[in-house]
Amino acid sequence: MSRVLIIGCGGVASVAIQKCCQVSEVFTEICIASRTKSKCDELAKKLEGKTSTKITTAQVDADDVNQLVELIKGYQPELVMNIALPYQDLTIMDACLICRVNYMDTANYEPEDINEPEWREIYEKRCKEEGFSAYFDYSWQWAYKEKFEKAGLTALLGSGFDPGVTQAYCAYALKHHFDTIDTIDILDCNGGDHGYPFATNFNPEINLREVSAPGSYWENGRWVEIPAMSIHREYDFQEVGKKDMYLLHHEEIESLAKNIPDVKRIRFFMTFGQSYLTHMKCLENVGMLSTEPVLYEGKEIVPIQFLKELLPDPATLGPRTKGKTNIGCIFTGKKDGQDKTYYIYNVCDHEECYKEVGSQAISYTTGVPAMCGALMLLTKKWEKKGVFTVEEFDPDPYLEALAKYGLPHKESHTPVLVD
Repeated sequence: MSRVLIIGCGGVASVAIQKCCQVSEVFTEICIASRTKSKCDELAKKLEGKTSTKITTAQVDADDVNQLVELIKGYQPELVMNIALPYQDLTIMDACLICRVNYMDTANYEPEDINEPEWREIYEKRCKEEGFSAYFDYSWQWAYKEKFEKAGLTALLGSGFDPGVTQAYCAYALKHHFDTIDTIDILDCNGGDHGYPFATNFNPEINLREVSAPGSYWENGRWVEIPAMSIHREYDFQEVGKKDMYLLHHEEIESLAKNIPDVKRIRFFMTFGQSYLTHMKCLENVGMLSTEPVLYEGKEIVPIQFLKELLPDPATLGPRTKGKTNIGCIFTGKKDGQDKTYYIYNVCDHEECYKEVGSQAISYTTGVPAMCGALMLLTKKWEKKGVFTVEEFDPDPYLEALAKYGLPHKESHTPVLVD
């Protein structure tokens, strides 16, 4: 019997909300809140008569702590599920602390304005000390650890697929298959085709920032940063086939390097087609990926935000997308003194996702883990006070829930390694 506030009503949130409604014995009441209340109302109407979960809706500006506090105090949830933008993580965490309610999200904090002086000063210091220059990192949210501990609250960070499920895969591998892990390669393959010349599968602004930034990986206790898309490999993915993949910086590397003892190297690869890369490079070359405001006809516009308005909405890609995703982790290490390799992954079908919840697989593979993370907290299967990432909890009940609600894992003990 739980009351949950869900902030956000985009593609991922829509999946998470529908999945919550499939577990109505736990999610007995939910409030869907967004800047655009009409989107919440539309989804609530769609679910009317299909679930015993009681659904209400609200309007909120998640950048405004006071509005958030008013909403949380009025609704009195046991948990706030932040499925809005990473820009809003800190304001929602602040509101949760004021209202003494548990918190979770699907991606770590990054600022919308990367030129804000106070943030920029801290960022440049971190770049120098840590050795990677991505705009997103866990330090801002890890700084809340003591506050959540003292308040007797839990904050679960990054319960999507990657980050999220990939970290649970790491915890599962360490618990069941290895005494020590030497290397981790996280492989994210989207073999889907939406038919557009160019589109992104999640928020274009976040996606294009991530892909066009320098790549980095963890090796021998330090970060190694490389030019964007400069390390390329081809890999033959089960049920998808051979795909080109590129090394990117990704947030779970930071927490895994901290929480997996003795790991020597962690890398993250994502697949991209040549058409996507060509379009992205062209847009970058003409300045359309810039976050710097430009003056146009007397008004300031941010090029990447303008581009977002021109590109297809990721939430509309579901009916057009065919093919499958394959996301997982390949490990090397030792068990009982012997060298060992292990690969754990999930394959998800875009068309099957659309049939079930009206989304493509990218939203599905993030929305289902968001619900499962909330389920772990609400059923007290994960119960620690403070701020935590997924690999810091027992992976078994989480993976069981993922399998039950649409994302079962597969295994190989003889995987082809990435050189």
